[in-house]
Amino acid sequence: MGKSNELNYTTLFDAQGECFGVLVSPALWEHLKGDAEAHIGHGCEPEQPPEPLAEWENLKSSWDFKYPIDTDVQCGVCGASTEDWEKDDPRKFRLKTANFTGIVSFQCLQCKARILKRHFTDKITVETQPYQETKTYKFDAYKGR
Repeated sequence: MGKSNELNYTTLFDAQGECFGVLVSPALWEHLKGDAEAHIGHGCEPEQPPEPLAEWENLKSSWDFKYPIDTDVQCGVCGASTEDWEKDDPRKFRLKTANFTGIVSFQCLQCKARILKRHFTDKITVETQPYQETKTYKFDAYKGR
């Protein structure tokens, strides 16, 4: 899993032996913190997978609901809205999932909330889930060292 050294950090490797991260001790972090925080968020954003547009097209091609295809999206958190998310330029919402059963979800690009649309035979339900920051876990592994 990892390889430690006398500099108070552990290099983390995956099953194929590829490095995927580094775990640093609290003492070392105090020395690195200022420089590291200056770089966090600058080119370190995780790469977004492409929108599942093929799945959206699959849903549209098999549409058998009692109402026309809907392309409007509203965010229940920040109030962002669009009449047609497909035509927005720039986009206000990013398609996250779509499947032929009628479940479609979006991410609001303004506040990052998740909008979930469930298409039933005769109605649509919409649920908005506020964005939650990644949780930070506190480890007590270095206590007493």
